Amino acid sequence: MRDMTSRSKNLSDIRGIQTRFLPKLKKLGIETVKDLLLYIPIRYEDFSKIYTIEDLIPNQEATITAEVLSIQSRNTWKRNLYLVEAELQDTTGTIRATWFNQPYIKNILAPGRRANFAGKVTQSKKTGEIYLSNPTYELVSEHMNHETRHTGRIIPIYKETKGLTSKGIRFLIQPALKEEIDIPDIIPNSIQKTLELPDVQTAIQTVHFPDTIEDALSAKRRFAFEDLFLLQIVTLRERMKIAAKKAHSIQTDISFIKSLLETLPFELTESQKRSLWEIIKDIEREFPMNRLLEGDVGSGKTVIAGIAALATSKSGFQSVLMAPTEILAQQHYRTLTTLFKEQEVNILLLTGSEARMRYDSDLESILTKSEAKKAIENGSASIIIGTHALIQKGITFKHLALVIVDEQHRFGVEQRATLEREKTFAPHFLSMTATPIPRTLSLTLFGDLDISLITELPKNRKPIITKAIPDTERTTAYNQIRAEIKKGRQAFVICPRIKPTETEGPLSAREEQMLSIKTVTEEYEKLSKHVFKEFAVGMVHGKLTPKEKEQIMKSFAKNEIQILIATSVVEVGVDIPNATIMMIEGADRFGLAQLHQFRGRVGRAEHQSYCFLFSQGNSDATKKRLKAIVEAKNGFELAEYDLRLRGPGEFLGTSQTGMPDIAMKAIQNPDLVKEARTLAYKTLKSNPTLSENSALKERLIQFEKEIHFE
Repeated sequence: MRDMTSRSKNLSDIRGIQTRFLPKLKKLGIETVKDLLLYIPIRYEDFSKIYTIEDLIPNQEATITAEVLSIQSRNTWKRNLYLVEAELQDTTGTIRATWFNQPYIKNILAPGRRANFAGKVTQSKKTGEIYLSNPTYELVSEHMNHETRHTGRIIPIYKETKGLTSKGIRFLIQPALKEEIDIPDIIPNSIQKTLELPDVQTAIQTVHFPDTIEDALSAKRRFAFEDLFLLQIVTLRERMKIAAKKAHSIQTDISFIKSLLETLPFELTESQKRSLWEIIKDIEREFPMNRLLEGDVGSGKTVIAGIAALATSKSGFQSVLMAPTEILAQQHYRTLTTLFKEQEVNILLLTGSEARMRYDSDLESILTKSEAKKAIENGSASIIIGTHALIQKGITFKHLALVIVDEQHRFGVEQRATLEREKTFAPHFLSMTATPIPRTLSLTLFGDLDISLITELPKNRKPIITKAIPDTERTTAYNQIRAEIKKGRQAFVICPRIKPTETEGPLSAREEQMLSIKTVTEEYEKLSKHVFKEFAVGMVHGKLTPKEKEQIMKSFAKNEIQILIATSVVEVGVDIPNATIMMIEGADRFGLAQLHQFRGRVGRAEHQSYCFLFSQGNSDATKKRLKAIVEAKNGFELAEYDLRLRGPGEFLGTSQTGMPDIAMKAIQNPDLVKEARTLAYKTLKSNPTLSENSALKERLIQFEKEIHFE
């Protein structure tokens, strides 16, 4: 009897897996036999049909069986690559095969050897000749009837690392499959039958060495469903956990809210009203709210969160609003003190650089840090605004009942634990984001949250006119900026970098490209002294001190600066209603979400606003991305496009979630997501503790360690 199961057995104990491969496997997250067996292919190539040479056509994926007539190698003069070329022959003709930087092939494929060759049939643009480019090969014999591993079948392609190709991974998986597989099947039999899923042992064998594409996809679907099923159980259990906690019930005076809305200088949109109502109903409950408020840039999320905080204050409790930066915290403070200037509420701002409080009588005092902390601890500060560090500095709240965090999709485990430590009542949680979440992600990775959507912009806003402008029309863009400033408006100019790179000697292609990127300091010199010398031009970037940045932003807010040249420091939290032009240099250097955030810095009043995109990149991918932001009517459309373009892993950053690639891809399959959620709910309803499925319970513990939604 074996002393170890393949679940825990080390790879070094498997005959056929050499120790030199172990560090490379570790880079791929593979440390045990179980890890290797569950290393799922990212795609498949169909080399199952054996063709003759005369039947080959350009761009075809094919396998041929041929004899090596000749083989030679040489260095290419153009790119200094080592080239191996072989002449192959079958009964119907001959064809050339080429490999780059694989000198050992010459020793394996000696003349007279027979082999299967599988790869893409490529056609030379110069001569029209067809040849096999970098084909996979596998030695065969007319007298041997053995199963092929790398040719003549459906071939799995894996995520690779340096020194370990898909062929190498397939070579290592085969001996691992011969081990006793002791991986529990966590999906209940009833669900496997309902969804026609193979059992885990069949799926492991099939996913690596399938007989047909249909078998391969069925096995991949089984593993994708397993991860989605686990994820849905995690999020549903999180909902159950939150519902079991106690929270203060905030009884809101609806007549007060109605009268407050009448005093606002604008009318709420329908989706703002709906979101506010959802939040008010949530905080009335005796268990914590766990809600995400989604809204496009400039859609009015802060006012909704502010009204919820004011309602909390009227009930005798405290609320805290946390922002990712001091600039944004200061912006929220100014917004709420202006909106609630007639209200009897003490609003405190506490950041690393300042502390101040607006009192009932519309008086404002500058406080010391200790005075600010005391106001929080004795309850005289009702609404506290600061950065995320507010809850990490050992500050004690007297009656904290509502926590609002901006520009964060959800509360992290540590944040929540800090606020709930040694308290009978947990606070209500509200997250806000201007980065819309596509619906399929909402149902999976954010299934533990209730979501409120603000889908409209305020009624007086005009859509921002966005244009991708070639460099030849730069003067036209400058003239439009000049015309807007003469109307009394202002403009942003965004650059990807602060200052130029200092280089010595010959430049590489990358260094030449970096030198062409616009920088804040260079553009400041050019625009302030030449192009717009008649206007006040300022610059702001991350290397300035907080006080310097604040002073410049105050001057810009007062229109003492007409053109502000900046880095991404203004991406979030800058509200200048008078600014009508956003000009972005090196737009190809920013992500779609960033570009949309920049664009959202203008168009915040009734004036027509514009966003001009300049790009040094000219690739098809760059053109598609810029076309998407030009055409997208709002951030929700853009997020859906971005998800399709990059996939969920890149969209969110797989490292942010810890989710395996196969699950991240499966998230885009709404039918499978829906099935997983429905069946996870039924499973928990019939067996909340999972006591009847110990394998599922054990796997869930491990799964929760692997994923993280911070």
